[in-house]
Amino acid sequence: MRLRQLVLVASDLDKTVATLTDELGIEVSYRDPGVAAFGLVNAVMPVGDQFLEVVSPVREGTTAGRYLERRRGDGGYMVIVQVPDLDAAGRRVDAAGIRVVWEGGTTGIRGMHLHPADIGGAIVSLDEADPADGWPWAGPDWKAHVTTEVVSGLVAAEIQAADRHAMARRWSDVLGIEPVDGPDGSVALGLDAGFVRFVAPRDDRGDGLVGIHLLACDRDRAGDELDIGGVSFRLV
Repeated sequence: MRLRQLVLVASDLDKTVATLTDELGIEVSYRDPGVAAFGLVNAVMPVGDQFLEVVSPVREGTTAGRYLERRRGDGGYMVIVQVPDLDAAGRRVDAAGIRVVWEGGTTGIRGMHLHPADIGGAIVSLDEADPADGWPWAGPDWKAHVTTEVVSGLVAAEIQAADRHAMARRWSDVLGIEPVDGPDGSVALGLDAGFVRFVAPRDDRGDGLVGIHLLACDRDRAGDELDIGGVSFRLV
């Protein structure tokens, strides 16, 4: 089970993508025409064999547009976890009483999106890829766009929550991973690659994905903090 992709929502897609690529030394591998079904445009960028994505609404009445309004600006939007067995994950979702708002896929991958009001903090997507090292959501040639001069992987997603223990428990029930108490009252779920940490609120914008830790390739950059798209990026 891996932290495979993290998604931001932004009112200005091109501006946010340009800042991410400039600051992190990454490239866009794909702009998925399929997200038009959700009223969105997007850009996906490999970070090693994991991914950052930015989505932006292009019509009224979208979930992403309502999210921008509710949280008063750009921010973290979705956490995508790669699971080895989507059917088994679906049984945990059902047992936890979490609603599924979308199910689908394409050749080599399938997934489900969980209702953010039920699980909390973000839209959570559980995805099974075949082969496991593939990721069709990032386009057919994403490996040709991998650049690792600055960063080489996703380390952590940080989610602020008014009741972080309760939210961590809901995620735990879905992922089948026991939460562990961390520093400053945080709670963490450790995956096979990466982890999700639930932290005390840092602002008054409500529960949501507020931080992303990335593995720095240059030790001189470790500790750098960047505020991009309403999310705090930290190189570690």
